[in-house]
Amino acid sequence: MKRAFRAFALLAMFAATGAFAQAPEKTKLTLGVGGKALLYYLPLTIAERKGFFREQGLDVEIQDFSGGARSLQALVGGSVDVVTGAYEHTVRMQAKGQDIRAVIELGRFPAIAVGVKKGRKWDGPADFKGMKIGVTAPGSSTNMLMNFVMAKAGLSPRDASYIGIGSAQSALAAIQKGEIDAISHLEPVISFLERSGEINVVVDTRTEQGTRDLFGGSNPAAVLYITRGFIDKNPNTTQALVNAFYKTLQWLKTATPEDIAATVPEEYLLGDRPLYLLAAGKSKPSYSLTGLIDPAGMKSTADMLTKFDEEMKGANVDLTKTFDDRFAKKAAEVLK
Repeated sequence: MKRAFRAFALLAMFAATGAFAQAPEKTKLTLGVGGKALLYYLPLTIAERKGFFREQGLDVEIQDFSGGARSLQALVGGSVDVVTGAYEHTVRMQAKGQDIRAVIELGRFPAIAVGVKKGRKWDGPADFKGMKIGVTAPGSSTNMLMNFVMAKAGLSPRDASYIGIGSAQSALAAIQKGEIDAISHLEPVISFLERSGEINVVVDTRTEQGTRDLFGGSNPAAVLYITRGFIDKNPNTTQALVNAFYKTLQWLKTATPEDIAATVPEEYLLGDRPLYLLAAGKSKPSYSLTGLIDPAGMKSTADMLTKFDEEMKGANVDLTKTFDDRFAKKAAEVLK
């Protein structure tokens, strides 16, 4: 009797939320992320805190790693099912013959800023040579963007030392203690360091204009990415995940910084609510409006990687395989 009641309740929930008739093949999932408290990954926290995964019949366990490269390794190693991470990882993995695909765009530009420690000589990107540069983790999107900045100045990744400093408190401590000369990082870390006078921001992709200034066009950021094998085996589960994130993107369109601060865990505010509100306001324009990646953005990412990554220079990547748009389009039809 109890089991029948649960089944009826689940069906009623699917009907109420506009979910698809097909139940998820896999309801218990492990999702990897590199720095969940960062505003780059705000859609994940909102989906979790607002109960959007549960609405879709999913029980999602989140594993938080020190950076995006670590969560990618977990996906390849099989310890997580899916990842919220940078779109560029799908391009690099396709180049290596591993069929990993994004299924919904969460961030439409990187929202990464590069700051140089106050008092450190910096007249232009060439001055990054010889610096110790803090990134969330080596190989992560903050590292990749920094590599591109240096490549545009004629430098290689080997011309600087990259130090993984994690997110939030550890990142703040690294620059305050003088362990790094510059930082490539995300909100709310950047706003905290700007306000405290620790850094001068010299590259800023928190805005659409700043992104275009650096890349010459759009450049997709956070996505939900999955192996092709998982998609083929679990299409309904994939759709349920995308539905939850699509609903999150719609919520974010009208949410105020106050709404965001009231939804995330208290520790995300780092003890400074006004500054978190500032950082959330700066980040809002970066979130995807449609969940779809512009083909020009795909090419922009591939061109960026080719600029500094030796493994990418001879690669012939079919960019259509880096993003499966079927699920985001279906979510848009159903969750109107």
